[in-house]
Amino acid sequence: MENSERMGPSPVRARPDSRPMSGQRGTVLEHLQRRAEPTTIAVLAGELDAHPNTVREHLDALVETGLAVRERARSGGRGRPAWTYSAAPDRAEPDPRVREYAGLATALAAHLTRTSARPAEEALEAGRAWGRELATERDDDSGSQASPARGRRRVLDLLDELGFDPKADARATTAALRRCPLLDAATRYPEVVCQVHLGIVRGAMEVFGGDEERTALLPFSEPGACRLRLMTRD
Repeated sequence: MENSERMGPSPVRARPDSRPMSGQRGTVLEHLQRRAEPTTIAVLAGELDAHPNTVREHLDALVETGLAVRERARSGGRGRPAWTYSAAPDRAEPDPRVREYAGLATALAAHLTRTSARPAEEALEAGRAWGRELATERDDDSGSQASPARGRRRVLDLLDELGFDPKADARATTAALRRCPLLDAATRYPEVVCQVHLGIVRGAMEVFGGDEERTALLPFSEPGACRLRLMTRD
């Protein structure tokens, strides 16, 4: 049986100002990136409810641009084995702007991991300072009545602006972060990068209102997302 989904979020997609891929092609790539094992055109066509020829066209284009890898399946009997497709392991970020930013973030995360005695704590504090700064820049309604629920929603709005694509429950107490703007760096150095992201949430909470110490981030904890808890019990 095929292992269909990877744990954790998807990368951020290119936007109109940076030569975006089509919506269908992005969906095909996203399905490849979420898979732990290579898959076939027939399987993808069934999952996407699309014609195999359409899926083949998108896969060929992804292979040509280096975002996907095509290989022959192992022979299981008569006839030529089918082609299988997988996401290119070194091209997790199709957005060129994010790739450049991710390269710098990866280098900084590696440096902090090598040189700091407390990399996770320092990353959390750096993220907290960044979150306060980002939230302060957006805090233009100080005259309105603050509440923890409103603070949580404003934090989620900020994360949406940053590219995390959060999907929250009705009370904004928990959210699935379905994309990561630094997926390459977070995959290699989760102790640092994911703590920076948690720090951003806590710093923004300080400005927007809410109990920042009740926040928690569970990286790569479910298929297609990381889980952010904005109101934990403990």
